[in-house]
Amino acid sequence: MNFSEIQGKAKAEWNSLWHGNKPLILVGLATCGMAAGGNATMQAVKEELAKRKIDAHVIPVGCLGLCYLEPLVDIIKPGHPRICYSRVAKEKVAELIEDYLVKDNPRPDLALGTIGEGTVQGIPKFFDLPMLKPQVRIILDRCGTIDADNIYHYIANGGYAGLNKALTMQPDDIITQVEKAGLRGRGGAGFPTSKKWQEARRSKATPKFVVCNADEGDPGAFMNRSVLEGDPHSLLEGMAIAGYAIGTSHGYIYVRAEYPLAVKRLKTAIEQAKGLNLLGKNILGGGFSFDIEIMQGAGAFVCGEGSALMYSIEGKRGMPRVRPPRSVESGLWGLPTSLNNVETFANAPNIVVKGGDWFAGYGTKDSKGTKTFALTGKINRPGLIEVPLGITLRQIVYEVGGGIPNSKPFKAIQTGGPSGGCIPENLLDTPVDFENLARVGSIMGSGGMVVMDTDTCMVDTARYFLAFCRDESCGKCVPCREGLPLMIDMMERVTQGRGKPEDIDHLNELGKTIIGSALCGLGTSAPNPVLTSIRYFREEWEAHVNEKRCPALVCKELINFFILPDKCSGCGICARACPVDAITGGKRMVHVVDQVKCIKCGTCLEKCPTKFNAVKKVSGETVEVPKEPVPVAAAAGAK
Repeated sequence: MNFSEIQGKAKAEWNSLWHGNKPLILVGLATCGMAAGGNATMQAVKEELAKRKIDAHVIPVGCLGLCYLEPLVDIIKPGHPRICYSRVAKEKVAELIEDYLVKDNPRPDLALGTIGEGTVQGIPKFFDLPMLKPQVRIILDRCGTIDADNIYHYIANGGYAGLNKALTMQPDDIITQVEKAGLRGRGGAGFPTSKKWQEARRSKATPKFVVCNADEGDPGAFMNRSVLEGDPHSLLEGMAIAGYAIGTSHGYIYVRAEYPLAVKRLKTAIEQAKGLNLLGKNILGGGFSFDIEIMQGAGAFVCGEGSALMYSIEGKRGMPRVRPPRSVESGLWGLPTSLNNVETFANAPNIVVKGGDWFAGYGTKDSKGTKTFALTGKINRPGLIEVPLGITLRQIVYEVGGGIPNSKPFKAIQTGGPSGGCIPENLLDTPVDFENLARVGSIMGSGGMVVMDTDTCMVDTARYFLAFCRDESCGKCVPCREGLPLMIDMMERVTQGRGKPEDIDHLNELGKTIIGSALCGLGTSAPNPVLTSIRYFREEWEAHVNEKRCPALVCKELINFFILPDKCSGCGICARACPVDAITGGKRMVHVVDQVKCIKCGTCLEKCPTKFNAVKKVSGETVEVPKEPVPVAAAAGAK
């Protein structure tokens, strides 16, 4: 079949599904949906339909981005708009099907919004919701709508039209459109994609390779995983376009083995694409051949660095090498290699179809297009978002993310994963783009964003992220191998109350030295959380060092728990819950915490009934309490 015939068949299948005479039910079964009970919801839907003898289509879909509202279930009733329902646990399924499919009550009280054309009274438009209105869906456009295991769904929604068009263009013209788009690498470095493709194309050595970095090692990051689980063909199509542009028939996807669902869907997508001659030999009869092989990584964070990743593909230990030469000259097996991440490749089909100027219409002067982010931490609406570059951090935190839980004050946001910087409240109006994030000491990274409130200790947070980088360092270069452990040792002294005033400046100097001398991107960015926390939260560091106090009440060695004698009822709940028997006191006796035995676990604070609120957590201060248990009445009389 030629592409028009394939497209016609795909659209016919899609239209019969979406505009036929049977209800269509979509169940979110990306990793987030399954973690929230999506498989049980799917099974309950099928059983309820069978029980009521309702003939309906039920398909799994990827992540819509609202991870905190999973399991998501969309119902398209013939002749009615698509309605998205949130938090549909298996117990809700029977009620929802009864009310909507049987009694024609769309249940506005359970609905999140309508998607697409048409409205339903009492139900808002999905993309008019506060968390979605500032977003622009390009990469995530099909996620949550198509069955990732059905290639016809992808094709019916514009898929492979970019590759079909690209095969009629000159490779240099494709690269020109990518250049007009201003597309920069979405893996973190922000290198111009067109320049990388052009240099690889000009190289005379053969064979050449296209490699996708789908390793995504940042803790809390799940942007690439969501695309692979919800729309895997967008990556395959983008890689094929890149292969045609640079002149190669070889592609590799390096993906984390910890992403089993993503790997499964990629394998299915590759086989389906080959079956329709959209991958493999002589694609669509145009004379261009391109195959993709999946390589599974063992989870080393350092393999997110390009040269380490390529060594891993070659079967060697994943360690970065000295550059130059760059990978476009000498990459995989010493041959020209164009390496980009999932999101970069997934943008290519739209750029080819709609043109570079269309893509450049989003974003800023130097940072074009949109960017996906994993928004996590102390935020009301965590999940996957896609926003135009240039949006401010404040808009992301408060408009998209809905602010901080329990209306607590915002403290910082870390962008760029464990190697990113911690940005304070007074810089929340910083535009999110490559240049402005670098200006305030952070990075875009692959797209992780962690929000922190006033209960977060910036010293301990910086220590945690630096420890992660230390543990994940390959140890090849001295700055990482020796410098990061030295920094950690100093930071642990600070969080344990053994810090010296000069430690803060020493950390600052050592961090800058490592950034300026480390071999790869892991080392040159690892100190960022430390440097920005010192830059913006120095008073918190000084409290740890000079006053032996943790203002956020986080660092265990600097906190104590006391039981207030005028509030203790002598109920004994805290003593029974203490895992180390550090609390003494009998019935109707004011209880006392043995500060030597206490392990600072906080169980007593957690278990003490709120009506008493008798346990107090402090840092840098002493509370007047009895040394031995005394009767409750005596404590009340003393008050």
